[in-house]
Amino acid sequence: MPALNVEFSDRELEDLRQIAKERGTSMKALVREAAAADIARHRALQEGAQAFRQFFAAHAEEFAAAFPDDEPPAKDEAA
Repeated sequence: MPALNVEFSDRELEDLRQIAKERGTSMKALVREAAAADIARHRALQEGAQAFRQFFAAHAEEFAAAFPDDEPPAKDEAA
């Protein structure tokens, strides 16, 4: 299995040790769980952003009608 060496400050290491001890787990497991949680969060945000873009595109005319002041000027108006 591939590995990754990560450097921490003395303070960060002490904090990690304390948290791992409080949770009854190893530092390795603690860091791996944190990384896995961040990966899952990132994926969820990406999926949510994609769903929003699709929804917005599907309802663009409704948004334009509801918020006309937020619409960019037409090409002939911009000149």
